[in-house]
Amino acid sequence: MAANATFGKTCSRAENERGRNCTNNTSCGNRMINDLWYKNAIVYCLSVATFMDADGDGVGDFKGLMRRLDYLQGLGATALWLMPFQPSPGRDGGYDITDYYNVDPKYGTLGDFVEFTHACEQRGIRVLIDLVVNHTSNEHPWFRDARRNPHSKYRDWYVWSKKRPKHSKEGVVFPGVQKSTWTRDDVAKCWYFHRFYQFQPDLNTSHPEVRAEILKIMGFWLQLGVSGFRMDAVPFVIGTKGPDVLQPVEQYEMLWDFREFLSWREGDAIVLAEANVLPETDLEYFGANGERLQMMFNFQVNQTLFYALATTDNRPLVKALKATKPRPATAQWGQFLRNHDELDLGRLSAKQREEVFAAFAPEPDMQLYQRGIRRRLAPMLQGDRRRIELAYSLMMTLPGTPVIRYGDEIGMGDDLSLPERQCARTPMQWSSEPQGGFSTNHKPVMKVIRGGAYGYEHANVAEQRRDPNSLLNWMERMIRMRKEVPEIGWGDFEVLRTSKPEVLAIRYDWRGNSVVVVHNLSANPCEIRLNTGLQKERFQLANILSADHSVADESGTHCVLLEPYGYRWYRAGGLSYVLNRTDT
Repeated sequence: MAANATFGKTCSRAENERGRNCTNNTSCGNRMINDLWYKNAIVYCLSVATFMDADGDGVGDFKGLMRRLDYLQGLGATALWLMPFQPSPGRDGGYDITDYYNVDPKYGTLGDFVEFTHACEQRGIRVLIDLVVNHTSNEHPWFRDARRNPHSKYRDWYVWSKKRPKHSKEGVVFPGVQKSTWTRDDVAKCWYFHRFYQFQPDLNTSHPEVRAEILKIMGFWLQLGVSGFRMDAVPFVIGTKGPDVLQPVEQYEMLWDFREFLSWREGDAIVLAEANVLPETDLEYFGANGERLQMMFNFQVNQTLFYALATTDNRPLVKALKATKPRPATAQWGQFLRNHDELDLGRLSAKQREEVFAAFAPEPDMQLYQRGIRRRLAPMLQGDRRRIELAYSLMMTLPGTPVIRYGDEIGMGDDLSLPERQCARTPMQWSSEPQGGFSTNHKPVMKVIRGGAYGYEHANVAEQRRDPNSLLNWMERMIRMRKEVPEIGWGDFEVLRTSKPEVLAIRYDWRGNSVVVVHNLSANPCEIRLNTGLQKERFQLANILSADHSVADESGTHCVLLEPYGYRWYRAGGLSYVLNRTDT
């Protein structure tokens, strides 16, 4: 699994699909990437609407975001993932788009966006944007024309049925909120398919003109300075659709088309896919030799990680790590704790899910869609600084690239009075000024959390920047250290025996360097005996977070005492080895 710096310089489609790399750099049709920048990146996710308001209208904007770029650079972010900012009625947080080629006027102009990407480039920060092409808004001009005119070119861009399909109530994504996946349109006098809400009609992504349009959208934003896309709902994008489709078939060749296009237009551009799929299909999405997707979120590990945090039993997490270990050299997992959606626990067993609910969402209004939790991380962990540190230390040392949700670096909370997912999408809390320093408008786009432990009066950037022991300053140090440990992003890993299900130990190896990370999930202190499996000259483990080093006995065994929720990051070979090592 150890990754190489180059992959398939130029290959034909057939050769890539068969897994053969071409050595001809001039005559082949596909220029693949050389710069795998995402292997050791720090991705920071934010919503322009709720990050910083510069003009005082109560809505965040690109000018406000630009004012905070130095903060993000100082935090250590190397890539920003922006949630949708295109024109939208806003019925689903911007995921109901009406124009793929523009910026919603609330957030600024295309000129503001270009200024923003330029400012990011000056700071060495890449930009990823949401690519929402599974569906459009029902107010999109394409759909409005399609429903009015049966002969419109856009009619076949959507999925229709003359009568209601028998399975119309199956496959809903939002149980308890969404009743069907088919809705009758009175103007078209037909039923249209929508995997999500009824105001989000699905695009017929099997149609060649729709596929061509998706590439055109990607090319447009690449030209304006983005480095890739977080693609929304990928299994639904590539799945077949229609009134007679009971079990969608994934059209994996679409992923190859996306990859080929990106490689031609911008050699190092990537797709970070939202694909909550089973481990046995991972390689179908990545491609046997990495010729499809560059990155996917690791939902399997994410869900078992929260089970481990809830129960102190890491065995399902270890199983998920091993199951998702196989991947091409150029492929990468995105590891995360919380994101803008609910914490999806659908891959856990019913018993495991109930245990996580009992620990982190015991009240019905904390749960969502019969499968998930709609809370932010800090309140889930009851504001316990030790557990928050443990969770982030663990996430940052899982095999892959860390993805951080805005506000989690200061322990922001949630507002459960807001509907569905909105409770965890409140404005960023910058200071103790009115509206948390987010806006000068007394009625911002969304209520800022006020009062209590998570109110902006106590949880804000300004106060934590002044406190050397704050969560924010701890997070900055951890991010800096994570970037100095490329073995985690690039190397192979092995889960080490600890004889205690509450302690997880992993060793990473890359280019002759080794790193060992250990985490105690329990509220109790414990002592473990750890054999790293390394040669004798590596028997000393230098703690890269503190002066708490460890030396093995003659048998190669380390005796490590861990405090409650304790964690250690070690580099093998001793302190002098740490200081003299090279990464090139």
